Amino acid sequence: MIPNRPHGGRLINRIAEGKAREEWLRRAATLPRVRLNSRQLSDAELIAVGAFSPLEGFLGRADYERVLGEERLADGTVWTIPVTLAVSEETQRAADGAEAVALTDGEERVVAVMELQEIFKYDREREAQSVLRTTDNAHPGVRYLQSAGEYCLAGPIHLLERRQDKLTENYRLDPKETRYLFAQRGWKTIVAFQTRNPVHRAHEYILKCALETVDGLLLHPLVGDTRDEDIPADVRIECYLALLGNTLPATRTVFSVYPAAMRYAGPREAIFHAIARKNYGCTHFIVGRDHAGVGNFYGPFDAQKKFFDFAPEELGITPFCFDATFYCKKCGQVASEKTCSHGPEHRLVLSGTKVREMLRNGEGLPVEFTRPEVAAILEKAYREK
Repeated sequence: MIPNRPHGGRLINRIAEGKAREEWLRRAATLPRVRLNSRQLSDAELIAVGAFSPLEGFLGRADYERVLGEERLADGTVWTIPVTLAVSEETQRAADGAEAVALTDGEERVVAVMELQEIFKYDREREAQSVLRTTDNAHPGVRYLQSAGEYCLAGPIHLLERRQDKLTENYRLDPKETRYLFAQRGWKTIVAFQTRNPVHRAHEYILKCALETVDGLLLHPLVGDTRDEDIPADVRIECYLALLGNTLPATRTVFSVYPAAMRYAGPREAIFHAIARKNYGCTHFIVGRDHAGVGNFYGPFDAQKKFFDFAPEELGITPFCFDATFYCKKCGQVASEKTCSHGPEHRLVLSGTKVREMLRNGEGLPVEFTRPEVAAILEKAYREK
């Protein structure tokens, strides 16, 4: 295994530039149009910048079927989440027979062109059962599939326009940029931390433990689509910035947003998140309790166990598996089952649901759970909401 090597061996770049971009823009005016939803827009951009290497476009049937059944692409490369472009029957009919289609955003702006190699029908219930391990529409990923079209368009893409997002654009680094930063800092080993929540003291404990063994940290929160009840991305970003250089060492931390949508696919998505961070140049990936989970659909450590379904050289990124952490009043610090001998009556454990409930009720968050500067940001956001 070569450290920091992209998944599949090559960092993909599907961003059209110069004359090639001009030619595709000219052609796009005459092509059938396919309007992308928010997740599909995220996927298209992440494919184009290489975050989803080795994908060069949306999956065709051969790749799709093997991902569902064996968690690999058709060539055998480990891949756990089907990245598809699902469309309605009406859109499928309009695209049928075309050599390419223009992909547009919600404002009908052409953002990419896809060379149309294949159209196939897929079974949404089968995908839900295979990837999400449930067909229960209480699962947000199941609801998404139920709302998606029943046909998939497949082929390589050419990205023509980057998404404009004032909230995240100052904190968005592409894989080639994070790799450059790591090289400039002389880092050989980099651990990535995926989160869709504000960083609290238990997270800090995990991050600092990981930093003891590697050169640097990529703090890489997901800022694409999440559930409505999750804390909004702008509030979370403000919380992360409050910690940088204060709690986390600035010389050993790179902060960048990860503009992906959550699938809430638990174990499969944990592997997917790790592979993406491998493409960003990381060598290690933190896997905590119920990574990418939702509700009670997955066991608390299923995601960690999933990493051992694959040979280390196939994944090419090393998991750091952490037990559930808590604040122990007897120890006077954050600890885990591995480091604390005191009983549960001495432990402060707050779930995301409980934290949101306290914030909605105007209750202050305990200092043992989160730092005062982060608590102040969250409490202000909920007051204004």
